[in-house]
Amino acid sequence: MPERVKGFLQRKDAAMEQKVIREILDWLKYIAIAVVLALVIRSFVVMNIKVPTGSMLPTIQLGDQILVNRFVYRFKPLQRGDIVVFRYPDNPKELYVKRLIGMAGDKVEIIEGKLYINGQPVEEDYLYEEMRGSFGPYMVPEGGYFMLGDNRNDSKDSRFWRNQYVTDDLIIGKAFFRLFPLNSAGVLH
Repeated sequence: MPERVKGFLQRKDAAMEQKVIREILDWLKYIAIAVVLALVIRSFVVMNIKVPTGSMLPTIQLGDQILVNRFVYRFKPLQRGDIVVFRYPDNPKELYVKRLIGMAGDKVEIIEGKLYINGQPVEEDYLYEEMRGSFGPYMVPEGGYFMLGDNRNDSKDSRFWRNQYVTDDLIIGKAFFRLFPLNSAGVLH
């Protein structure tokens, strides 16, 4: 093969090799950007958790995958009735999902299975079954929240914790969407 042809082929191979390297580097750059964006979104905006217990039946089923809005409480206060994901006050390494029932200054009491807040009965159409027993009264301190599961007769919640109240620093976010299983996906109330 003539030298000119060999030289041309070598230059063409070198150019092709550089093009492939540039293409690989571009792909790596896009993958790195996607990973960083996913980490930022998961850390600050939305996270996905799997619910390990049936304490929120029937609203959230055992094993459901739910999305948690980590951003919403930076702009608006927690509301009574929100389904909140938070660090368990007695062991902050564990995440819990419960319904916000009592807020700072509230008197929460359960009398013969009926919930009262500040002496007023509360209608709770989301309960799994009629609650049994009497609990309280609980006076929710400033900066605290009183949390109960919707499956009141089988829920480890504020009534039973050593540290009964969830504080702002333990709040992760608001559960807002059931992602999985697909046959029951939808907005949480």
